[in-house]
Amino acid sequence: MALAALASTWAALGGCAVGPRYHQPEAPANAGYAPAPLPEASTSSPIHGGDVQRFVSGRDLPFEWWQLFQSPALNALVERAFKANPTVKAAHAALAQAQELVRAQRGFFFPTVAAGFQAERVKVAGNNTQSSSLGIQANGNNLGQPLQPAVPLYYQFFTAQLSVGFVPDVFGANRRQVESLDAQTDAQRFALEATYITLASNVVAAAVQEASVRAQIEATRQIIAAEEKALAILRDQFRLGFAMRIDVAAQEAALAQAETLLPPLQTQLEQTRDLLRALVGNLPNQEVPETFELDALQLPPELPLSLPAKIIEQRPDVRVAEAQLHAANAQVGVAVAAMLPQFSITGTLGGNADQIPWMFRGGGSFWTIVGGVTQPIFEGGTLLHTKRAADAALKQAAAQYQSTVITAYQNVADTLHASLSDAETLAGAVEAESAAKVTYDLTRRQMEVGYVNYLALLSAETAYNQALLTRVQAQATRYGDSIALFQALGGGWWNRKELAAR
Repeated sequence: MALAALASTWAALGGCAVGPRYHQPEAPANAGYAPAPLPEASTSSPIHGGDVQRFVSGRDLPFEWWQLFQSPALNALVERAFKANPTVKAAHAALAQAQELVRAQRGFFFPTVAAGFQAERVKVAGNNTQSSSLGIQANGNNLGQPLQPAVPLYYQFFTAQLSVGFVPDVFGANRRQVESLDAQTDAQRFALEATYITLASNVVAAAVQEASVRAQIEATRQIIAAEEKALAILRDQFRLGFAMRIDVAAQEAALAQAETLLPPLQTQLEQTRDLLRALVGNLPNQEVPETFELDALQLPPELPLSLPAKIIEQRPDVRVAEAQLHAANAQVGVAVAAMLPQFSITGTLGGNADQIPWMFRGGGSFWTIVGGVTQPIFEGGTLLHTKRAADAALKQAAAQYQSTVITAYQNVADTLHASLSDAETLAGAVEAESAAKVTYDLTRRQMEVGYVNYLALLSAETAYNQALLTRVQAQATRYGDSIALFQALGGGWWNRKELAAR
């Protein structure tokens, strides 16, 4: 009772924790994505993937944003990646570890209780069994008695006790440590959400990359077919005397050059397939059944655009930086508390006897209560410099948080500008391809009837080939811009079903 009362009294003294109190940073005032208002919609192009995209300010982001591309194969691939990718499992394990460390630290708020039992069997030398004996031997060595051998003494002794120890958190050192670990748990929780977002973005980006490469391969094959057709025409004209051998040789070189474009694209396609296999947890020899074409992917017609003030709440990297700032703030309190007196209470209750039934009878029981206080006086400057190091770490965490916030807004601004600019680029690429195709077709017909020479055809052909590949690449870039915007806005992790169900 006395021990419990004393512990309760000292625990009540710890009403406050030393060190700075943490205050959550506020969103930057008057934050925005550009000095001037941005257009509310992108430019359109008369081609698949060239649709107008409208930015809907203030609309919430769905977690399953990839479903807006309207591809069942893509949806299935992302879900499979969530279940099988090892980075998700690692992030879950890291969060579980952080949570267990918090629970372990909270254990220091409670007394430690330990039970002990000790049994002894002792043999005492016969020379020591009679403290009042005369002579060298202790047994029967009285004067006038014949010398007898010493007889040792055997006995046993049992001790059982219950020990209770308690360190009152008077200055809040343990509370600050728990606070720090809680913040680190928050960091791991947001790191887990970032893992989901990054994984989904990588899967969708790899699918778009595959579709882009397949389109470029198809375009390259069309170019090769056109080059082969042009070469056949030139060879016919050469036989008839309407073309020179140098023109035929030049076309053969153009065909060979076009054919060299195909192997790198095929390699890129296989590497992209390898990436998709790895993202869903497969080995390179374990095929992924889904394949992707640009025509099977729909460009989202509306893109949610979060309000600038919401970015610091939605971006997992910002939330991680904030949690790290919180943890660093709490560590300052831990360092301050280490410089102050440390209190402790220890109590024992037990019994001992040479027979177990008598341990708690009569005079066999015992108890102790010990209270102590320790004030660090000199530790070679360790505590002082630890406090200064904690202060410096807090300043570092604050600067890193500020940098992360700035980068977050920059990412959103970059993706918005890229979306608008790349839509215009695609529109221009479509027009350039159309014009180049008309020029190439007309020039080829003129060459067939002898109105222009081969050099004019080669120039038109080269321009069209380049325009075709540029258009395909610009087409795929627009899908990539949508992916980047969803990721930059936080990926809708707060709407994840497993998270909402908690």
